[in-house]
Amino acid sequence: MKLLYFALLFLIQTSAFAQVKLARLFSDHVVLQRQKPIPVWGWAKAGEKVKVNLAGQSVDVKADKSGRWMATFKALEAGGPHILSVAAKSGNVTVNDVLIGEVWLCSGQSNMQWPVAAARDFEKEKQNADFPQIRHFHVDRQVSLSPETDLKTGEWEIASSETVGDFTAIGFFFAREINQKLHIPVGILHSSWGGSQIEGWISKEAMLASNELNAYAQTMPKTWEEADQVMDVKLREQLFKSATITPTAEGENKYISGSANFQTWQKTADAVGQWDWKGLMGFRGTGYMAKEIELTGDFISKQSVLSIPENDSPNRIYVNGKLIYEGVSKGVRKIEIPANTWKAGKNQLVIRLGNMVGNSWFGPGLIGSANDLYLEVDQQKTSIGKDWYLMPSFTEKHEYAHLMNNVGTSIYNAMIVPLIPFAIRGTLWYQGETNAPRAFQYRQSFPMLINDWRKLWNDEFSFYWVQLSSFGNENSSNEGSSWSELREAQNMTLSLPKTGMAVTTDIGNPKDIHPTNKQDVAHRLAANALKLDYGQNIPYASPLFERAEFHDGKAIVSFKNAENGLTVIDKYGYLKGFEIAGADKVFHYAAAQIIDGKVIVSHPKVTTPVAVRYGWSDAPEDANLFNTDGFPASAFRSDDWAGKTDHVKFK
Repeated sequence: MKLLYFALLFLIQTSAFAQVKLARLFSDHVVLQRQKPIPVWGWAKAGEKVKVNLAGQSVDVKADKSGRWMATFKALEAGGPHILSVAAKSGNVTVNDVLIGEVWLCSGQSNMQWPVAAARDFEKEKQNADFPQIRHFHVDRQVSLSPETDLKTGEWEIASSETVGDFTAIGFFFAREINQKLHIPVGILHSSWGGSQIEGWISKEAMLASNELNAYAQTMPKTWEEADQVMDVKLREQLFKSATITPTAEGENKYISGSANFQTWQKTADAVGQWDWKGLMGFRGTGYMAKEIELTGDFISKQSVLSIPENDSPNRIYVNGKLIYEGVSKGVRKIEIPANTWKAGKNQLVIRLGNMVGNSWFGPGLIGSANDLYLEVDQQKTSIGKDWYLMPSFTEKHEYAHLMNNVGTSIYNAMIVPLIPFAIRGTLWYQGETNAPRAFQYRQSFPMLINDWRKLWNDEFSFYWVQLSSFGNENSSNEGSSWSELREAQNMTLSLPKTGMAVTTDIGNPKDIHPTNKQDVAHRLAANALKLDYGQNIPYASPLFERAEFHDGKAIVSFKNAENGLTVIDKYGYLKGFEIAGADKVFHYAAAQIIDGKVIVSHPKVTTPVAVRYGWSDAPEDANLFNTDGFPASAFRSDDWAGKTDHVKFK
């Protein structure tokens, strides 16, 4: 009887494993690309015959040795709903409510990942979100060291006030404009990951074929154990300025001595939160948090209370080398500290902690509110939430979470390969913030990604991106700007065919890397698509630097995409954001004005100018040149002098 049971169980499992199935992308409510051949694929028993039906077409195919099969339907016009059905000896599959329309792949990092629920005017937008012809598929964030065959999760969702909050904001606002202008279905295929670097999205084959990333591709980790070793070396190099330095147990014991030197530690402005976002990406294990606290004499003789936000791993807390707390607890801790524990002047507070237990994904760090990190004496609270130092323990057991930037190509393997060759009209891309420290190399890596994806899809589809917005300081050209250098690389990539760009420096937020105005960003991307893909006669592009001529102590700057004229957005009519330099390479903020469709730039201290720049700053808030069509001019420089990132390479 037992043998019969196991035999039946084996047959059931074998049958389920070999039963005909579709790739996860082909599920209810899917939108398929119009006017292009439509590939549909899945799996069955090796060698099994499969019949696939869609919109009156029927295709017979045969599964290969691995069980994979693919059917390609002739191009269809927009419409539906249709039924996609698959029949084979091993079973049948039916997909309902299939629409034919426009499909756009939305990819990049956090500003593409940014959901409608966190965008500007969400409550208002939610009331204008019922669009049954707009569907969204969210690709779960995963990494893999080898190409995956299919997605593990995901489904198509219909846009409504109940669902739209989780959609990519840029993707939805783009799709809504396309749908309203063209009156056809739009599918948003959303595959993005906050904080990701571009190298994670590029195939190993493309890296191997490039001079820029070939060396990395040849030596990249093949296992996660190897990846951990690489991450460990990088982290030690980051902290100690040398990968050969490995702390000893004796050295780490000095961290709690009361006289430690924190200068090599990772500094963080805000103590609460994951270490992943404080410069210690992926580290999982034991670590130390330290702060130097300056106290006056009248504080010393009184009992105090130290309030610490939650970390539910075994904790030890030291003040000036003395252990004042040891234990495990959940929630905010209020630790009573006896009088005379602190001293007048500088004190060292050190917390030894590990990974969060209740929130295992969190890793080391404090969770909760910065308001819960304070010292209290006589019911007077003093915040100590700012300016802490972090240091991982390298002598104790540790590892690294499998995150987006551990290994190049690993996002591509898990989040792009399973999408190929799903037919799309094009890609919307918002990424580059993480690559700003390697902006010069982005001149190579960004075109590499575009060419790579087009080759893999065997389709020169449209590719539009968002130029980096404004974030950080309004520094001058004399200080340099890595964000400007990355914007320059994005400008240069427009040399590829069927590309376009949305300039957004005027709608950013210098104090927030995630500006919430995603509506205008999406509109500028949609303008590219409506003009270049859908043939509408509309303005769509920002002014781009064309050339600079230097005469009589002035720079005369000409622009592309300014056929209808240039204008200034300023209530006083002043044109700002320009700098000019002579052969000494010293830049001066310059006077500028629009004359006969060109910009004339000058400064009294630069009698013989040789270079002119505009908006060359991480956050060019003053830049206010637009074309009369309403698009802001892109930042530029006329020179090719050495920048901040010329020699920084991906490792």
